[in-house]
Amino acid sequence: MKPINPSINATSAAAITLAKATLVAGLLVAIAPAVALGEPIEKKGTTPYVTHFIFKPLMSIDISGLGTATTLEAVGTTQNMKGEKMLDKMSAHCTALNVASGDKKYIDGACVLTDSDGDKIFSTFDTRDLDKSQPKMDCGTHIITGGTGKYKGITGSEPFACITMPAPAGPGGYFAMDIPHNTTWEIK
Repeated sequence: MKPINPSINATSAAAITLAKATLVAGLLVAIAPAVALGEPIEKKGTTPYVTHFIFKPLMSIDISGLGTATTLEAVGTTQNMKGEKMLDKMSAHCTALNVASGDKKYIDGACVLTDSDGDKIFSTFDTRDLDKSQPKMDCGTHIITGGTGKYKGITGSEPFACITMPAPAGPGGYFAMDIPHNTTWEIK
């Protein structure tokens, strides 16, 4: 039997093809974010990571009889020690004040960790604030104060240790440290 109107059949076939293509495109749009993001960030947890830092002295003030205050800039990258996504392969940028007055020596500062998506975690740190329940983390504590993107609402505590590394070559007074952290965080 001959179709009554061949252009109607061609139009129907084109409409079906278009509908299938639209369904496939819609499915890809729905699935692509999950594939691109991979594992979601946990809402809370504990993880060890190390930041590999290079410190650059910016300015130093010597006050006779009192001591020295030096501003520092530190840059580095993070490495999650369990191979997890959280706090892994992030860039770290910190500003600090290093005070040496008599037998008192401490460093206070603030840091930003940025992941490959541009999302950030903010923290402050104090080398006088030691977590006595973690004696190996004997250098100070970071306090996570917030974040952006997937880290919005993050808080936490990061006791840390300080491991002196060989100084980078060249002038400028640069020095290097590995800073292992035991981080406990929660995103609300």
